[in-house]
Amino acid sequence: MSAHLNPIQYQSGFGNHFSTEAVVGALPEGRNSPQRVAFDLYAEQVSGTAFTAPRAHNLRSWQYRLRPSAEHTAYQRIDNGRLRTAPCHDSIAAPNRLRWNPIDIPAQPTDFIDGLMTVATSGSARTQVGAAVHLYAANTSMQRCFYDADGELLIVPQQGELKLKTEFGILAVVPGEIAVIPRGVKFRVEIVSAVRGYVCENYGQPLRLPDLGPIGANGLANPRDFLAPVAWFEAIAGQTVIVAKFGGQLWQYRTQGSPLNVVAWHGNYTPYKYDLAKFNAINTVSYDHCDPSIFTVLTSPSDLVGTANVDFVIFPPRWMVAENTFRPPWFHRNLMSEYMGLIHGKYDAKADGFVPGGGSLHNCFSAHGPDVATFAKASAEELKPSYQGNTLAFMFESRYAFEPTEVAMTTPLLQDNYDAAWNGFASAKVPK
Repeated sequence: MSAHLNPIQYQSGFGNHFSTEAVVGALPEGRNSPQRVAFDLYAEQVSGTAFTAPRAHNLRSWQYRLRPSAEHTAYQRIDNGRLRTAPCHDSIAAPNRLRWNPIDIPAQPTDFIDGLMTVATSGSARTQVGAAVHLYAANTSMQRCFYDADGELLIVPQQGELKLKTEFGILAVVPGEIAVIPRGVKFRVEIVSAVRGYVCENYGQPLRLPDLGPIGANGLANPRDFLAPVAWFEAIAGQTVIVAKFGGQLWQYRTQGSPLNVVAWHGNYTPYKYDLAKFNAINTVSYDHCDPSIFTVLTSPSDLVGTANVDFVIFPPRWMVAENTFRPPWFHRNLMSEYMGLIHGKYDAKADGFVPGGGSLHNCFSAHGPDVATFAKASAEELKPSYQGNTLAFMFESRYAFEPTEVAMTTPLLQDNYDAAWNGFASAKVPK
């Protein structure tokens, strides 16, 4: 194997039109696709939206490759393992509140694909609405490559570093950062030690930065802090196995050389990463707990304005400042359905049971909120400014109800006493 051995480098900006080449002179000048590309490379366009999508939301990139992607064998079905896709026939949407312990690191050699386990799905990948929640746990680097035609992948590491080698370049991602791999983009996950984390597979419109509205021009995630890779490629002899997720099934085929053979590219359809520590949190300075929408990092809009197909929301380290109020979230019932995970630390609305690597699911209008211990503490504590430092939780929030999979409902990771978190509240003392 030979590769272009530039160190990992990044370009900043969200939604930018990037131009990058691993070999000087590989990018065409003046025309997107000349009659003959430099070095006899092959020009190929990757479109992440319909051709007629509005300019502001149109996503596409031109690649200049050692070999064309069309050169491959027929697709063959392979086993799906624990990976599921909506509509999922072995699951049912239920109003029960659910919570899981962290997924175990496998004992046998397991790569990123085999280490995926679907917790819940929503909507339908075939009609491009909704999302799926997956966990991953792996201890071996991939020797094959992967792409997902059903949705884009938002990867949230909880343990261990991932090196994502993609068609567009390399992203190194650690806990506290996220990475997004667009729909259809090929990549390979390499690791040094065991890894674990979460994946949101977004079937709907590509994730974008949320509008800021009354917040104004500044706050939340800044576009400049998102990083895209620079061009990098590898050239190998022999064939590479590529696994594709298409129509809810896993398929594989073989191609000559490596599919990660893009010498140069330009466009705005690209993988990217983001450091969650750079999020500019907005929080209350008076009374009432703000809605979690003020912590939205990325959103996939739906056809109903203001109601997301899926939001990625975080609860980062932040100052807690409030006057004469209950500081954690009050009890609530929401139209939106919520899957929550914890990267590190402790979530301020739960005392026990919600641990790093674990997760919880509260579907639409299923009541939830602080447990008894948290309620008692927050009702009596002094409301002086305090820094919520050792914490990083997140939420995948969707307008569509999540349907837990059979494996998620039968795994020993499922906690059988979650409802007990709300046992023991005293009745209010209302005068007769």
